[in-house]
Order: sequence, then C-alpha cells, then structure tokens
Amino acid sequence: MTASSSAHPATRRDFLYVATGAVAAVGSAAAVWPLISQMNPDAATIAAGAPIEVDLSPIAEGQDIKVFWRGKPIYIMNRTKKQVEEARAVNVATLPDPQTDQSRVKEGHDQWLVVIGICTHLGCIPIAHEGSYDGFFCPCHGSVYDTSGRIRQGPAPLNLPVPPYAFVSDTKIKIG
Repeated sequence: MTASSSAHPATRRDFLYVATGAVAAVGSAAAVWPLISQMNPDAATIAAGAPIEVDLSPIAEGQDIKVFWRGKPIYIMNRTKKQVEEARAVNVATLPDPQTDQSRVKEGHDQWLVVIGICTHLGCIPIAHEGSYDGFFCPCHGSVYDTSGRIRQGPAPLNLPVPPYAFVSDTKIKIG
C-alpha cells in the first residue's frame, strides 16, 4: 500500500525550501531599506529649517490652521474682510509695538496672516480666535493679540513674529 502525497510527512528538503525563501525575503528587505531611506532629507537639513509648502485651499474664510516649521508652531489665518478692516482701522501710535497691518501681510493677499505662534512674553502658545480682539490669546499670562498678531494687552512686549514666507501661487505658500 502506498501513502498518498498529501499525507507525506515534511522532509528535510521542504524545510530547506522554506528556510531559503525566508532568508531571501529578509535579505531583499535589508538591501532595499537603505535605498529607500537615503531618499529622505537629512536630519540636519530638517533641523535647520528646510522650507515647507502649505496648501491654503482647504482653509475657509475666518478659519486658521497650525503647521510646524523649525519646530515652531505657525498660525495661518484666512481673515474675513471685517477682520482685515478692523486691523487696518487701528491707530498704530496706540500700539505697544507699532506696526501696520499692511507690513505684516503680503500685498495682494491681505486676508492671509502668517505668524509664529509663540507668545513674545515667555514663549507660551497662544490660542487663535480668542481674546478681546478675535486674534490670539495667551492663557498663561493674559497677553492679547489682534487679528494682525499685534500685541494689544498684557505683558508681552512684541507682536507675534512673521516668518519668512512667499506665495508660490494663489493657494500655496512656502515658509522658510
């Protein structure tokens, strides 16, 4: 009586086939991994602040987003016409750190405010769309910024800084 082929016990040859296949798979992955990882930017480049591009099209009027560049939070706010008008109507001479709204935005893109979201008092992260001026509010010590990122109340000595940025198109900016 002969045994059927489906009931034969595993042989040494079967084990060698499986082991060889496993070693080949691991070896292939080990060879491909460095080729793929070398395409990523160097850690020093990332830490030095490689420029980032941000698509503005999903940001509705009156909304903002927060992105990170050089490890810092960057607020990008799509201001309403009312917010722009209110920011421009402020008497600059009354501000602790006098700057016009026009000097804080790019010409032709007045609705877009781009600022580094770090309070100039002690480095806290302010909250957008809060405070008396619908701009930014730092809950740690009470600094209040307007919709142009200018200090209006509280202990912060300076306005929120504007990072270096440029419009690549009407719906995309490059920060850095």
